Amino acid sequence: MAVKLKIKKGDTVKIIAGDDKGKTGEVLQVIPSKLQVIVKDCKVAKKTVKPDQDKNPNGGFVNKEMPIDISNVAKVEGE
Repeated sequence: MAVKLKIKKGDTVKIIAGDDKGKTGEVLQVIPSKLQVIVKDCKVAKKTVKPDQDKNPNGGFVNKEMPIDISNVAKVEGE
């Protein structure tokens, strides 16, 4: 059974719980199967990257937004 979510990609949301509480940002991706969203510049983690020929020949670290549970965000109305 598919779950109908009220938050869509491109919506502006406010983080209401967690380390980034109080921040607002745009939804970059919605993951309905896990009931999670990815919000721009919120819950950023430093991930290691292996060297490859195209994008990152030296490897190193990259900052990446991690998923947040949908119950920890609230849609900002009127924007």
